[in-house]
Amino acid sequence: MHNKLSFKIRIIILSIFCVIGISMLIYTAIGNRLINNEKATTKQNKNEKITAINPKNNKDDNKVKDAQNEKQKQIDSFTEKGYEDFGAKNYAVSIDEENQALQLDDNNARAHAVKGIAICYSKLDIANFNQGLAEIDRSLQIDPNYGYARFNRALTLERFGKYDEALIWYDKALQVENFVWSYYGKACIYGRKGDVDNSVKYLKVAISMQANIKDEAKNEEDFANVKNSDAFKQLVY
Repeated sequence: MHNKLSFKIRIIILSIFCVIGISMLIYTAIGNRLINNEKATTKQNKNEKITAINPKNNKDDNKVKDAQNEKQKQIDSFTEKGYEDFGAKNYAVSIDEENQALQLDDNNARAHAVKGIAICYSKLDIANFNQGLAEIDRSLQIDPNYGYARFNRALTLERFGKYDEALIWYDKALQVENFVWSYYGKACIYGRKGDVDNSVKYLKVAISMQANIKDEAKNEEDFANVKNSDAFKQLVY
């Protein structure tokens, strides 16, 4: 009887210890969860307090972004107006508009390219050639693969009679942009040289890209040396 009682007592004691152990595990788990929740809540409250304390920072960031966007709109507006005025042969106005764009951003490749060609067309003298070419080279320094600047460099060289160099730069322009007026420029140079085959070759490409080039070619003085050839007549007329 004594042994049986002892065995029962041992079982009871063991059971008590098991219950105590399980209770401690449950208590620890609950405690850890409460601590983690408290930390998360504290962090959230802290972030909310920071946001509440510094609402000005968000407003300041928005003001900076708005100012930057407004500045870029002004730059783009001046640049495109200058481009349009160059096309309308208002060269002095074009140069002034590009200068305004460059005052806001001197790293504007397009503004330098437009200003450069406008200078070259404003007056046919060596000073304008050098100044205009320097602006175009500045554009290419900013963006060496800018097709419009490469084209403008070729056009400037052609305008000042440097035909072989111009052909090289028309080819460089075509390496980065399949531009119809680069083909037309090459056709004009070969026309000046009296090279019927090459003049017709590149003019044919230009016409295939833009049909109204044919009308342009009919009145183009650069084709004076080739326009009486059968190949030119068949292509244009």
